[in-house]
Amino acid sequence: MFAFYYRIIKKTVIILYIILFLLTANSVFAGGMNKDFEANVKKIINKAMQDSTAWEQLAYLCDTFGPRPSGSESLNKALMWMKGEMQKDGLENVKAEEAYVPHWVRGREFCELVKPRKEQLHMIGLGGSIATPPEGITAPLLIVNSFEELKARAKEAKGKIVLFNKPWMGYGDAVQFRFNGAVYAAEAGAVASLIRSCSPIGMQNPHTGVMGYNDTIPKIPNAAISLEDAEMLERMEKRGQNPVVHLYMEAKTLPDVKSYNVMGEIKGSERPGEIIVVGGHTDCWDPGLGAQDDGGGAISAWKAVKLLKDLGIKPKCTIRAVMFVNEENGTKGGKAYAVDHKNDNTKLMFEFDSGVFEPQSIGFSGSDAQMETVKGFEPYLKILDDSISVVKGGWGVDISPLAKQNNIPVMSLGTNDEGKYFWYHHSATDTPDKVNPAVMNKCIAAIAISLYLYSETK
Repeated sequence: MFAFYYRIIKKTVIILYIILFLLTANSVFAGGMNKDFEANVKKIINKAMQDSTAWEQLAYLCDTFGPRPSGSESLNKALMWMKGEMQKDGLENVKAEEAYVPHWVRGREFCELVKPRKEQLHMIGLGGSIATPPEGITAPLLIVNSFEELKARAKEAKGKIVLFNKPWMGYGDAVQFRFNGAVYAAEAGAVASLIRSCSPIGMQNPHTGVMGYNDTIPKIPNAAISLEDAEMLERMEKRGQNPVVHLYMEAKTLPDVKSYNVMGEIKGSERPGEIIVVGGHTDCWDPGLGAQDDGGGAISAWKAVKLLKDLGIKPKCTIRAVMFVNEENGTKGGKAYAVDHKNDNTKLMFEFDSGVFEPQSIGFSGSDAQMETVKGFEPYLKILDDSISVVKGGWGVDISPLAKQNNIPVMSLGTNDEGKYFWYHHSATDTPDKVNPAVMNKCIAAIAISLYLYSETK
């Protein structure tokens, strides 16, 4: 009988010990701020705000290598430069891991109004589109504002170029026409598809982006035109002027080519086998230089890790900065990373791909207990900016393959773009001058604070 009660008491003590351990493990994030954490957070902020290196390197990346579409020589040259710069920064285990990525080439392209008068339209081909015949396509337009309207007017679409002129109601709404427009238009018998650019403003600045095909439906050329041109063409159609356009595109998809995920890290002081991954993507669409999407995000993630190293702040677990390749049209970098690192003990994955604007939130996706712990980061983040909050909903395209596969918590930095991000997104105006150096430093500080504090959790 004594042995029976002894076992019960022993189990109870063990359970109580485990509960006490779990409670005390993260008690530093409950109640008042920990003085050591507060001191390090202030060091992070002070150092970050005094350093202009990150923006200078972003500008160098964009100016020197130009547009960095997946599969391009310019992208691979940029990646090798990043690798060398990471080594100069003193990061450990710097390497470039292979990933085979899509290689779509734009070629020459144009679109012009033929009737009721002649005028060059502001147009850009969508990523993944096929070419027109060598002579191009000349056809009247059918202009619709929704897939439902196209379906209702399907008999009018045969032999025409369908233009989807849907007013801006947010990126999620607009992008469905970019990605699926050619499929719906071809299904109705159209010979090509055009969309109003995915942007809230025009300024005769067309925006590109990836599109999709359905192998069971004929493939037709697909391009975007500016808001102003789309509106003008619809006004013409409503007057009964029956606009006709000529579309010419040389686009082609070549075999996948070798590219790289570039990475470097700082080793954990207590649990080096536990990994925190932080990154952004290095590729961009070819009309612009990819400063906001996502050169600024990728370099901010990398410099957040360097910042901790330079300050001598030793995180308890290893923090790895990953410059992912091919986010824009395939996520092959994220998928390759998931294969190469499936057996890593990855504790957290953090992505920054929301535009380099004022830090607004740290989004987190994980268990309720983990969320409660991360919510405790808020007072430290508010030292940087009182408007920053911790919210549910971390995300990231590049980190999602491994995060979903291994059920890893996800974190991301949300920014307040005041509606401006999609002014530049996937267009010729995505250049370094659109990134404020001081704001970029604040983003770096917010990332570094979050990584440091998460490393302190059990």
